Formats: sequence, C-alpha cells, structure tokens
Amino acid sequence: MTIKQYNDKPLSHLSYAIVSNGKMAIVDPARNPQPYYEFAEENKAKIVAVFESHPHADFVSSHLQIHKETGATIFVSQLVGADYPHKAFDEGDEIKMEEITFKCIHTPGHSPDGITIHAVDDATTKEAIFTGDTLFIGDVGRPDLREKAGNMTAKRKELAQAMYKTMTTKFNHLSDNVWVYPAHGAGSLCGKNMSDDTTSTLGNERIGNWAFQEQTEEEFVEEILEGQPFIPSYFGHNVDINKTGADNFKTSVSDIPVQLTVESFDTDAPIIDTRPQEAFKANHISGSINIMARSEKDKIETWIGAIIQPEEKFYVVLESISDYNEIVSRIAKVGYESQIKAVLTLGQTQFKSFDNFDYTDFKQNPDHYTIIDIRNVSEFEDSKKFDSAINHPLNELRETANEIPTDKPILVHCAGGYRSAAGSSIIKRILPEAKVHDLSEKINDFN
Repeated sequence: MTIKQYNDKPLSHLSYAIVSNGKMAIVDPARNPQPYYEFAEENKAKIVAVFESHPHADFVSSHLQIHKETGATIFVSQLVGADYPHKAFDEGDEIKMEEITFKCIHTPGHSPDGITIHAVDDATTKEAIFTGDTLFIGDVGRPDLREKAGNMTAKRKELAQAMYKTMTTKFNHLSDNVWVYPAHGAGSLCGKNMSDDTTSTLGNERIGNWAFQEQTEEEFVEEILEGQPFIPSYFGHNVDINKTGADNFKTSVSDIPVQLTVESFDTDAPIIDTRPQEAFKANHISGSINIMARSEKDKIETWIGAIIQPEEKFYVVLESISDYNEIVSRIAKVGYESQIKAVLTLGQTQFKSFDNFDYTDFKQNPDHYTIIDIRNVSEFEDSKKFDSAINHPLNELRETANEIPTDKPILVHCAGGYRSAAGSSIIKRILPEAKVHDLSEKINDFN
C-alpha cells in the first residue's frame, strides 16, 4: 500500500492517493484533480475510487470531475444525501481494491454524516485511517459548522456530544500502530489546536490528543465548544457545492473576462486588489479591498470567502497578468471563481492612495487615534494590544465599520500585519472621508 499525502498549505487541506497493484483510490480530493492524475500516470495506476469523508465546508472537492474523467466510483455516506452519482459507504461496509480492504467507520461529530476510511493492506498488514475532519493530529474537528451549512439541522451541542461518543467508542478496536491521516493540519479553521504534524499513529494520539483523555461528556463538550474560530461566509456555500458536485476545474477558471492596463473604472461591485500593500497604498481604484496574494502564506482563499458573500459578484486586481492562473485557481478552491466579473491590471492613471502614516506620532500619542483591532474575538480577549482598542473582527467589518468613530484618525491593526491591509481598506471604503492608517507589520513592535 503506497500512500501519498498532498498538502494545500493556504487552506491546510490534506488529501491522499492510495495505490495497490495498478489501482488507485483518492481521499478528499482538492479542487484541481491534475496532481492525482499525474501520480496515477507515474505509478501506471487506474483511478477506481474516490472517498468523500463528508461534504467539506472549507474547500470545493473535485470528486465529481474525477468520476466523470476516470470512471472512478465515488463512495460517501448515504446520510449526505449526495446529488451526484455515488455508492453508499457506511458503517460496516467494505470495499476491496487489489491488496487493500477499505472499511467504513461512521464517525459523527464534526458533521452528522462524517465517516472514517479504515484501510488494511492484506499483504503487509499495514493499517491506516483517513479521518476526514473527525480526528486531527492533536485535536478533533469543530462541531459548530452545520448550523448554517447546507440543509443540515444538527446543532453544535448535539454534534459535540456525538464527537464524544465517537472518540470514546469508534476507534477502540484499532491498534496503536494504525496510522492516522487527517484532512487538515495546523492553520485550518476546521479545528483550533492542531499540531504542525500532518500524520501520526493512534498510539501517539491516545497519549497526546486531549480528546482521547479520560473526561466526562460535559467536560468534553465544554472544551470542544470553547474558543472556536469564526465561521467564514463561504463555508455553507461550499457544503452545498460539494453535496451536488463542482463544475470542471479547468473550464471554470479559463473563461473569466480580462481588462488590462485600466486607466479609468466605474465599479458596480466590490474590487479585491491582490497586490502587495505597498503598491496598493500608493495607487488603487477607489473603494478597493486589499487582500494580498504574495505567496501561499497569504490566505487569500479564506479571506475572500470571509469578506465576500456567496453569490456576490466582484472584480480582481492583479499585480501582473502572469498571476492570473495561480490567483484565479486559488479563488476557485473556495468556489468563488464564478463570481468574478473581470480580472484587471492597472495602467498609469493615479487613482487613490492612502494618507502617509506618522508612526512616531502614534507611538508617542496613541490616545490621538481611534485604534481598531480586527483580530477574531478570541484573539482580542486573550491578548489586548492597546487598552483603548475597539474590536471589529475582519470578517464582520463590512457590516460594522460604519459604527467606528471618525473624530480622530483611525489606526487599524491585526496580529502580524496581513489582515490589517484588508481591514484598513474596508474601513476606508465604508468611511471615505476618514483618515485611516494601517499599522501593518509594525504591530510586532507591541507584541
């Protein structure tokens, strides 16, 4: 049994290809299926199965496209009520692929329809579990995503209780030597305390993962519900897409209008400017929102999906047209590519710029500024950077910015400088007459 792990770092999404004697299965595939196709070709393997552990909320899966292009059977729990061609795969079901036997374990908690795929190599006795969003390394999946996602009616406390039952009963028959392969690593919004490791064993998790420790159901439920991150707007949208099956990836990212070297622009929708903040502050179309995409460390997928609403149309500004494929493909990972009205690059026209920021004056006279902390509520409560700061989380800022006082210059900060570029531009969009400054990476001077 050969297992290859794929790590989409901006979303901390882990997916898998499993090969045995010329046959291949894929678990929780990303939006672009090309890497799996190339791996199958390298191994002279035919893709015969795609396992979906549940309808994902944080990314769009390519399971339907893989089925159409390879003939592979999609296996998913009947509880999903999937609208695409599939075969039900539920508790006790087994599927044979050459020397590997895949067994299904129903593991609700993150979602009511979640399954874990237990793979046993009959030749080597190697065992692995592909745990989806149920069991992570060092943590378990959050139970509060299905109240506003898709057509599910499960409530967070009920799912938290289901997760407790899963953790205390569903893995007991498996040995400590079983490998654990989750669908997410550290940085994902599907959990809160994940390890930087992307694989583990059940033995290690039984020792080090808080969810395996002896505790009452009440203690477990309190711990899992406390301090969960915010829920981006796009999560429910992605559940719906994944329940139906997404459009072809290449087709969806290739037919978007392009307008090059724009010298004037009358906007009828939000503009997402993906350029570095220095270029944005020097010149940008009025009302633009600066969500940077300089590298995979910039989580443009998450923040476009948190700031722009599902079905809301928007424009995208690129630093160079050579960035088109990468940035549009990243936007497609959260299912928003169909909402792009056009991709733009700027010409020589000077549109708008940000006011110069006197950092020395701020350090000497912080009380002369209205300080806006755009971190999440839990971050703000854990470590307030300035006593006078007002918390306006970035994902809510388009709705709350008009509540910010404008009698003083407004100073925006986050934890490290990335989010404040978006936050300051949103506030300037909502309050165009206000003086708005971005503390950016200088926030590190106050950490």
